[in-house]
Amino acid sequence: MCLWAEAHARNAETSAMAKRRRVALMLELDWPFKRHHDVFAGTQQYAQEKGGWECIVDAQAQETLAGPRRAKAAYDGIIARVTPQLAEAARRAGVPVVNVWTSSPVLDVPLVLPDFAAAGRMAAEHLIGRGFRHFGFLGFTRQRSNKTSRQAFEAAVAGAGFSCSSLTVPPSYAERPGHWGTFNDRLDQWIAAWQRPIGVYVTYDLLCRYLACACLRAGVRIPTEAALVGTHNEPLICAHPEPSLTSIELGYQRVGYRAAELLDQMMDGTPTPVEEILIEPAALLPRQSTDVLAVDDPLVALALRFASEHGHERIKVGDVAAAVHVTRRTLERRFRAVLGRSIRDEIVRLRIERAKRLLAQGRTPIKRLASEAGFRDDMQMCTEFKRLEGITPSEYRRQRRLG
Repeated sequence: MCLWAEAHARNAETSAMAKRRRVALMLELDWPFKRHHDVFAGTQQYAQEKGGWECIVDAQAQETLAGPRRAKAAYDGIIARVTPQLAEAARRAGVPVVNVWTSSPVLDVPLVLPDFAAAGRMAAEHLIGRGFRHFGFLGFTRQRSNKTSRQAFEAAVAGAGFSCSSLTVPPSYAERPGHWGTFNDRLDQWIAAWQRPIGVYVTYDLLCRYLACACLRAGVRIPTEAALVGTHNEPLICAHPEPSLTSIELGYQRVGYRAAELLDQMMDGTPTPVEEILIEPAALLPRQSTDVLAVDDPLVALALRFASEHGHERIKVGDVAAAVHVTRRTLERRFRAVLGRSIRDEIVRLRIERAKRLLAQGRTPIKRLASEAGFRDDMQMCTEFKRLEGITPSEYRRQRRLG
């Protein structure tokens, strides 16, 4: 290489190093919450796409800004669950900050957060669409996200002409044995007062799992007597034990990505936005806890329960009629009067819902998955899946992975 080319390469490298931005991430990653890790993943996605970022995971960025290593470890920007101490340290250092903590007491730093009101409406629409006419809400006291979700859920339910029974509990419900007992007593009392069947929206998946256990304790069947929708889509909590929990994926990875994008603009000198930036929920992921249709006809309700519990066993229409002790013709007539479709259509719908859960959960081969969902073979499943969903099972699995 000639001397000019070597010098040009060195200058280019030096220029790139000079433009490289140091970005601190203070996201409480030591907490075992998927949402914290998803925000982090979103920031890293943006950093990789953008290039020129040096990301530093700093659990105490305010100390770094104010400490003796300040000159060496100065930051060009910070994405954080912002505390008052960090906000003050960043202000003194002249470093732009983007907040991703919904409950942060700091109000003068730009905030990117999920649209919790949209999540509340999404849960209501899902449960109303399942035919429920009685509704419940379970969440925490003194949390902004819970208050916003609750108001939107209750408003959507009221807008459809129904009422909602709500219960809020303190976030410290499980910190001590006495708190835990009181919490379970309140759940038991609340469940005993329900008008069933009921559709319930819960703002955290773990809280939803505790409610599912309380329903089991009270002899309340899920989903036929109580359908539950959780929030945050925590994989292990939602999947185990049965029933698996329907949950809303709030899209925290997109929160992290948008926060990084905003910080990049602020580091370029763009004025700090005044309004909060809301990120729409990514999706509601149906699982066993809402895999039902609520109906007033007791015979159809009993048939739906049997089909829901045994649909994966390759049952036929005659098996459903025999289980509820009526003729096939009688049950077909009642089904069409109440649901507007045949018993077979409902069995296929339930199998497709089960197939969708299995497709989203892992890498089970399509042929084996079809058998586990209750289909005769993979060809039958693919035909019915394409007819109802508009895409093949493989395409559905790929979309879920990309999501």
